[in-house]
Amino acid sequence: MELGLQLPWWSILPFAGMLLSIALFPLFKGEWWEKHQLHVAGFWSLVFLIPFVIGFGLNMAVEQLAEVIILDYIPFIVLLFGLFVVSGGIHIAGSIAGTTKNNVILLAIGTFLASWVGTTGAAMLLIRPVLRANQWRKNKTHIVVFFIFLVANIGGCLTPLGDPPLFLGYLRGVPFFWTMEHIWPLLLLNTVVLLVVFALIDRHFIKKEGKEGEQAVELAEEAVERVPLRIEGVHNLVFLAIIIVAVILNGAIPQVDTFTDASGEVYGIDLMEGIHLGANYFVQIILILIAAALSMKTTKKEVREKNDFEWEPIAEVARLFLGIFITMIPALALLRAYGGDIGLDSPLKFFWATGALSSFLDNSPTYVVFMTAAGSLGAAGDPSTLVTTVGTISTTILLAVSAGAVFMGANTYIGNAPNFMVKSIAERSGVKMPSFFGYMGWSCAILIPLFILDSVIFFL
Repeated sequence: MELGLQLPWWSILPFAGMLLSIALFPLFKGEWWEKHQLHVAGFWSLVFLIPFVIGFGLNMAVEQLAEVIILDYIPFIVLLFGLFVVSGGIHIAGSIAGTTKNNVILLAIGTFLASWVGTTGAAMLLIRPVLRANQWRKNKTHIVVFFIFLVANIGGCLTPLGDPPLFLGYLRGVPFFWTMEHIWPLLLLNTVVLLVVFALIDRHFIKKEGKEGEQAVELAEEAVERVPLRIEGVHNLVFLAIIIVAVILNGAIPQVDTFTDASGEVYGIDLMEGIHLGANYFVQIILILIAAALSMKTTKKEVREKNDFEWEPIAEVARLFLGIFITMIPALALLRAYGGDIGLDSPLKFFWATGALSSFLDNSPTYVVFMTAAGSLGAAGDPSTLVTTVGTISTTILLAVSAGAVFMGANTYIGNAPNFMVKSIAERSGVKMPSFFGYMGWSCAILIPLFILDSVIFFL
């Protein structure tokens, strides 16, 4: 019997405890939290695993733990690690004035890049230049918040390279440029609205700083003329390309007959029942690690020092998401078991259901669950459909699932991994970032009305 059908609802409580720990400990025990994040993740993991072993046996627990660690967590953290290391070796030198106009341009560039180098790649590439450009600002929290909205999330919606959920759709028969063809009006609307709102808020904060702020703008603009822009560590773009190729090969290898057996399974090794590691798994991880190693070896130490490069942001993501991935096991199992039985029958419902869960769960499996649910509905009477490996899906419903998974990852810090990395880098650069719930205050005030607008225009 499917695991989700056997699990009680309260099995998700350790996951809720992990989320509340991330939300509350930084507020009330900040210094303690910095030292004991891994201990907290281990505690909540054990709160889930011990009763699970008692109820389902050690073998089942080992299988579930191995599946989530080996198949999900390791590729996840290796990809983030590779992008973090390589992007940390690229330094955009020269003066960028942190004016409203220049901030809008930087956010727009990052939003465009996200679909081609991934939200993590674009975020890690541009967050440091954005922070340096606005170093003189007193009020700059909003700049990082909008950076997370646009560069770390919404901008990754055009291609399977942009965000992992779309890559999983690509593996299930969604053509590479299908999402771009259908989602660009949503991206254009959301980007324009967010950039306009950002510009208004940014101007408000500059005026709030008074005459001193206006003088700082003038000085920053003069500095730009004195120190032209240049890119140091540009050879790291080659390593970034290697990482992108590695991700593409992970999806392309299973589609080549040379690498598959008669049953269509990629040649590889079986660790245990249900865990098959194909050649594509190893190719992706090895290429990414090679790219990271070459970046560390060939990039001058001074370049990373100029970027204030340090290991803590990626280490924090590794610690916290280990706990999240483990405690998320029952939540995803329940979603897989009942995702098709929760009354979803319209694009609007799929958009909000996928988005709401993608705000707190890993958006990749959430996307797959709702894509599969959409495939089980069929698309009778719908003139616009797409045939995938999980069934024939209405174009509008698949668009709703795609937009919900990618866009609403911006609703919380844990909705998408780059969110946490950007937050950590910003805080270490002296930016006072909102708490977990404080950030949700920003997203509820700005993003939820925007998503309602999306619903009215595209999904009703």
